[in-house]
Amino acid sequence: MKTRTTAFLITAALAVYFVLLGGRAVVLIGTGDAVGVGLGIGVLVLPLLGAWVAWTNLRFGFTTERMARQLAAEGGLPDTSDLPRRPSGRVERGAADAWFEAREAEVVADPENWRRWFLLAQAYDLAGDRGRARETMRKAIDLFQVPTNRA
Repeated sequence: MKTRTTAFLITAALAVYFVLLGGRAVVLIGTGDAVGVGLGIGVLVLPLLGAWVAWTNLRFGFTTERMARQLAAEGGLPDTSDLPRRPSGRVERGAADAWFEAREAEVVADPENWRRWFLLAQAYDLAGDRGRARETMRKAIDLFQVPTNRA
């Protein structure tokens, strides 16, 4: 199953859950009891928080996908299939480190270019550092969304 389809299915399931949870919150608030109202408000916050988290993650994915399509159209999306891999499919550490160092040097040379940050995020991902990959991709997205850097 494609990642996008999976994301939509999970989001739909979350939406149903949020509606059900919101219904319970309304019932609790409707009791008029101080404890019920307090719990109802607390329960109502959970679906709102969950919806916000789901939306920010979907927006992150859509923007990243749009950036990758643009890079591919420009011929700037590198092919990493030739990097040596372990039996698990992960890129060998030495190759990932060398690829990372090259991308890092490109960012240092051109720090306002979203394309460089995008490739650095890909390098972090190849090295297995998903946290830094997401953080770096957020920087790429910030630069991508500035109108003067889109072209």
